[in-house]
Amino acid sequence: MEEDGPSFRKELVNKLLYLHFKDDRCKVSADALQLMVEMLKIFVQEAAARAIRQAQAEDQDKVDIEQFEKVLPQLVWILWPHFSVRVGGVVKKNF
Repeated sequence: MEEDGPSFRKELVNKLLYLHFKDDRCKVSADALQLMVEMLKIFVQEAAARAIRQAQAEDQDKVDIEQFEKVLPQLVWILWPHFSVRVGGVVKKNF
């Protein structure tokens, strides 16, 4: 049975992850890769749902890039505490 909604090929997600690794020795397990695929799927579904609600609140008949631009900061705020960032060569944890 095929699932509705967005889907991401594991190969694509794997390449995206490796683009951001600083150490070539880093590896991604099959379970971690599957988790990232599912997280991306949920992120895209949530972004679409929020953009639809934003368009409805603005009495728009269709979703345009403006609605996505308005809701993406909300999604980044949700994800922000779960990631670390490199600031001036120092890794800052955002927990």
